Amino acid sequence: MVRFSQDLLHPSITDPDMDSMRILSETALRFPDALSFSSGAPYDGSHDLANLGFYTDRYIKHLRDKGVPDARITRLLFQYGPVNGLIQDEVALMLRKDEGIEVTPEAIMITHGFQEAALVALRGLFTSPGDVLLSVSPAYVGIRGAARMLDIPIRGVLEGPDGLDPEAVAEAARAVRAEGRRPAALYLVPDFNNPSGTVLPLAARRRLLEVAEAEDLYVLEDNPYGLFARDGEALPTLKSLDTAGRVLYLGSFAKSAFPGARLGYLVADQQVDSGSGTVRTLAQTLSKAKAMYSVGSSTLSQAVIGGILVEHDHDLRSATRELAAVYLERLDATLAALAECFPPGEDHGVRWNSPRGGFFLALKVPFTADLAAMERSARDYGVSWAPMSMFHLDGGGEREMRLGFSNLAPEAIREGIARLARFIKDTPRETSGDAA
Repeated sequence: MVRFSQDLLHPSITDPDMDSMRILSETALRFPDALSFSSGAPYDGSHDLANLGFYTDRYIKHLRDKGVPDARITRLLFQYGPVNGLIQDEVALMLRKDEGIEVTPEAIMITHGFQEAALVALRGLFTSPGDVLLSVSPAYVGIRGAARMLDIPIRGVLEGPDGLDPEAVAEAARAVRAEGRRPAALYLVPDFNNPSGTVLPLAARRRLLEVAEAEDLYVLEDNPYGLFARDGEALPTLKSLDTAGRVLYLGSFAKSAFPGARLGYLVADQQVDSGSGTVRTLAQTLSKAKAMYSVGSSTLSQAVIGGILVEHDHDLRSATRELAAVYLERLDATLAALAECFPPGEDHGVRWNSPRGGFFLALKVPFTADLAAMERSARDYGVSWAPMSMFHLDGGGEREMRLGFSNLAPEAIREGIARLARFIKDTPRETSGDAA
């Protein structure tokens, strides 16, 4: 067999930093008896096979009620569909009800989850090798991966306890310009950031939009967890506050409706003049990139999602109240178990934040929490977690863990935290470097 040199592959393929999701998945396979805080998988206890047929039929009925002939419906569902999708009307109504985002269906592209939405947006906005993506740090590994695949340099902006500081964003943008490069866009998750669980306050959201306009930045707002705030605590999205056309909104149905459908959407309502007098939305213009990446999104998946939206009157926020209660119960169980295992006032060197929702929290420990430590934890103590350093873009987080609690029942959470406490207490403290 002929050997293929690794040197012939694109650097993104051989970059060890691109391997984090695979490593975490393989850890779960290698240690199946370990309780896993390492993933952010959605709760899977509410799925029902009967719903697949029900929601598909519901969408078909919806099309018939709109007067679409059966021959057209058959072609829509069995053939290749429109590049930008079938269910933009339904998504536009959902965005209006759930988020107060007023856009036309033409401003929406249906994608293969967040990841394709990010790839399409990045490909459209970044036009030269000197363009730089600013990103909250720590950040979801998918955004770094998308930028790396497209050879887009990325600059981390370290967040604080209340998320991203708008003034730090302005400072980073000016620093990039001082290097002779262009800061083209900023990526962040304002609501329950993955991996830290932070939420950007309302005043900071408004200030960030001012900074984006002043610094000529587009904002990529990723919002997979926004529906899962406590009642009365939901904040307006950046997109709903945006009056200057700076925000591109990246959404996903993976957490709220149907993970297996692998559907998301890109909202880009900015107007693009083609130069021939024709004005289209940015989402329509970016359909060229979508066509080259995937041709189109699954029509059957769209039918299921469309049926879910129609059945719930395009109000996912109300439809997911029970699901939100599940996640909040698991968050509360995690916080309570940590407080029991690491009582305040004791010299255990362990600290954590207390998110108000989402899937994750950050735990600081008095030793290096790297992949080797995580493997030892999974193998010898039966509990796994994710090293926070995997999510930092420019170094940092060496003594922190990300705990994902979304797919563990409260009793498993309590046992898992007890196992984790034994691991932490048995691991020698390190005196050099940053203290926890």
